[in-house]
Amino acid sequence: MNIALHAPAPTRRLVLVVRADPVICGHSGEARCLAEVALTRGFDDVRIVTWPVDRLEETGLPLKPLDHVLPYSPGITVERPEPVGDYRVPDGRHLAGLTGRLIELFSDGVPTVAMSLYLSPHALAVHDAVQVARRIGPARVVTVAEAVGSDITNVVRDCVETGRFGAAAQILSVYLGADHCVAVSDYTKQLIVAAAEQLDALHGTSFAARCRERISISYPAVDASAYLHLPEADIASVLGRRGLSRDGYVLYLSRIASAKGIDDLLDAYAGSRAAERVRLVLAGRGPQEDEVRARIAAAGLGDRVQLLTDVDDAEKPSLMAGSAAFVLPTRAQPEFVETFGIALVESMLAGGGPVITCPTGGVPEAVGDAALLVPPHEPDTLRAVLDEVVCDWTPERLAYQRDRAREHARQFDRGAVFDRLFALAEPQVASVA
Repeated sequence: MNIALHAPAPTRRLVLVVRADPVICGHSGEARCLAEVALTRGFDDVRIVTWPVDRLEETGLPLKPLDHVLPYSPGITVERPEPVGDYRVPDGRHLAGLTGRLIELFSDGVPTVAMSLYLSPHALAVHDAVQVARRIGPARVVTVAEAVGSDITNVVRDCVETGRFGAAAQILSVYLGADHCVAVSDYTKQLIVAAAEQLDALHGTSFAARCRERISISYPAVDASAYLHLPEADIASVLGRRGLSRDGYVLYLSRIASAKGIDDLLDAYAGSRAAERVRLVLAGRGPQEDEVRARIAAAGLGDRVQLLTDVDDAEKPSLMAGSAAFVLPTRAQPEFVETFGIALVESMLAGGGPVITCPTGGVPEAVGDAALLVPPHEPDTLRAVLDEVVCDWTPERLAYQRDRAREHARQFDRGAVFDRLFALAEPQVASVA
């Protein structure tokens, strides 16, 4: 007699809705971190619901090489629902597929925590799915909506400036309609409140007061274990493959985009004393890759500056650990403001050279007093600080700064962040178990 063996039904589920790997984004890494910790905190069904790879490729988002994406632990399922409808639906087909799959997950009676990272469109999809699931099945869902800066700069602020009240009201209403509202930094919360105040002043709404009252802070989660205690042999192997040597380069690792201040870094490096000692490595993908290549060539820096567009998650810790300094001169622009700075925390954990950055947006919350802060748009000041760190600091000063940075960054380890986040949602999250 053949006996079919079936996996036991899940008893507690976590669903994370996010632009996941292969997208190069700190919040795709945050979702991975939360998913991994959930397996150790009593969740026996963990889902990351995201977009089909072909759709991500069509958007122009910076993507990691598909064959270099690290696998998830057993127990984590990544779902990429296919679009719904045909050519007669000019837009929204992928969102319909995403929302439909969430309805299926929410309506089967399994106690579920659903967290959206980014309000638009992920919180919108979760909100719609929960409403339907509660009408058609025994839905037991607690929702957590996490807002990032681009939710405001890219959606709400644009709506306010162009007079499109409805879309801004929708996204703020959906955000406040979640069981728990969190922002990735206090700066992000204040950004949301300020935008809500503008909307209230124009249309007599009351979003700002509710945002002040409802929004809690949940800093992004980082896997500290991937950066602490790196074997020297692993670091040497990664650097060797890239033709680099320990402390022989300054590292920039982020999106290749104007808001990250990459042109200020190139201007600062050109003519610096540091350039005579160390190379400059620019690691990342983004919309300005061709422009950066042209700028490097025009400055005659082709033999000193290395642009890496294929760095994967396995290499990143070693590249950070081996650097003489990590520089991210991020600055505020209409389309983007750094609302935390995950790469800065990762570099501090890796124990490489000092972190040099700008006090933009939520960056001070990420680095505390454990980094060197320079004003944005000041390449001359950046050059002076870079020269000081690379050329003048003693080994003792460098070691002190490294230890101080690591100690500060440990607070963002994924286990601690997960526990603080889910403590905010008690007792409702506990009640779904």
